[in-house]
Amino acid sequence: MKQRLTVLGSTGSIGTSTLDVVARHPDRFEIWALSAATQVDLMLAQCAQFRPRFAVMASEPHARLLADQLQANSLPTQVLLAKDALEIIASHKEVDTVMAAIVGAAGLAPCLAAARAGKRLLLANKEALVVGGQVFMEAVRQGGATLLPIDSEHSAIFQSLPEDPATWLQRIDKIILTASGGPFRQRAPDTLRDVTPEQACAHPNWSMGRKISVDSATMMNKALEVIEARYLFGVAPAQLEVVIHPQSVIHSMVQYRDMSVVAQLGTPDMRVPIAYGLSWPERVASGASALDFHALSAMTFEAISDHGHAERFPGLQLAWDALAAPAGTTAVLNAANEVSVAAFLAKRIRFDQIHHVNLATLEAVPLSGSDSLAALLALDLESRRVAEQAAHRLAA
Repeated sequence: MKQRLTVLGSTGSIGTSTLDVVARHPDRFEIWALSAATQVDLMLAQCAQFRPRFAVMASEPHARLLADQLQANSLPTQVLLAKDALEIIASHKEVDTVMAAIVGAAGLAPCLAAARAGKRLLLANKEALVVGGQVFMEAVRQGGATLLPIDSEHSAIFQSLPEDPATWLQRIDKIILTASGGPFRQRAPDTLRDVTPEQACAHPNWSMGRKISVDSATMMNKALEVIEARYLFGVAPAQLEVVIHPQSVIHSMVQYRDMSVVAQLGTPDMRVPIAYGLSWPERVASGASALDFHALSAMTFEAISDHGHAERFPGLQLAWDALAAPAGTTAVLNAANEVSVAAFLAKRIRFDQIHHVNLATLEAVPLSGSDSLAALLALDLESRRVAEQAAHRLAA
């Protein structure tokens, strides 16, 4: 039988790449539901191609516009307007697999719904783990969900680990996440105040959305990935290391107790981890180009402690600081970063002030419990309010 998929965030870069892989294997996959934020025209095109049963837009005006266009084009897809529509399409009994590709804390509730419903959950939403942490992992355990990471780094780690998760902690010495270093790897730290949003979004290796591109430029994406890896693989924070690998060929590595290292290599194309997650434990064609070792330039590595990287990327250390702090701190960090990146993209604050907003928010938000979805969402909301105030002060 075909896998029936819900794609949360279908018009983003992960969502469109997922649909590209699905289109290559019509005998294996069918799209049951799609969701998006505001891109009505692209959603309409996706509905025309894949004929999902349901579509969800983030706001009622966009949903009604999509419904009108679907009707005008005689397309059968039904637009859901329910407040909990994302949770409905993520947990419905007819759905086998959920691609969770909504950026930000907005993706937490449907991820939890899919986990509790025992779905095959392809996780491209960092915030489910960065914000949800143990609450999310407990939902996965209780629901019997199959959790498969889609971030290229975490997919690489997963592919490099033994098949039996019960043996992971007994066998591994540490996990090594690779980072490209983004567009400012060699830029003088004291010039980062002059960076424009356009420069920050010009990643040298990957094609990504604006928010995650800025996170790559600050290396906050790697800080969030460290937190994510801690929960995904159950290792201690001290067993997580980041190394800069500008070529983005090795996507991450696992060092074992005997000091052997297993790595996953490939071209920088998100369709590779997506195809792996969709077909696991099998493998199907992704559409990505093969890695050409004959044309490959030298692979190089740089420690975070070298070349001024610690000064250039101060946000990276916040991952270990937040993991060592009381529960909920990672949720505060994530909310602050979303607000500060949005303020930078809106040209309200400078690039180097993203870190200042994050620090100010971490220092100001009191932690009063994070053991439920309601508590986490309340903490997220308060953190955003404090971060907005910090950004406003810097912009004044």
